[in-house]
Amino acid sequence: MYPSDLKYTKDHEWISIKNKIGKIGVTEYAQQQLGDIVFIELPEIGQVIKKGEQFGSIESAKAVSDLYSPVSGEVLEVNKILIEQPELINKSPHETWMISVKLTELDEEKTLFDSTNYEALIK
Repeated sequence: MYPSDLKYTKDHEWISIKNKIGKIGVTEYAQQQLGDIVFIELPEIGQVIKKGEQFGSIESAKAVSDLYSPVSGEVLEVNKILIEQPELINKSPHETWMISVKLTELDEEKTLFDSTNYEALIK
């Protein structure tokens, strides 16, 4: 159920890393817990974020949840489509990225869960 090419956090974010660039989103588990997503707040391009720090928030009919960065880096892109259509996260959470970052601490990837360990965490 959880793609093996992604890395995961205990806070239910995922990251796909290629050539020191990471795309970040939320997991299937997170979107199931949230329910229908109605609003998302994302950082500005150029903002520097640190591993474990809040970079935005996501709001559903049930609750508002903070988004935490799996890595440290500089925000290169923001998926602006999600501002108008946040419900896309509910439809395909593992394909719908929120932000892309240029990693500044490459060894941080080693602290993230692979799909097997993440699935064990959420059981």
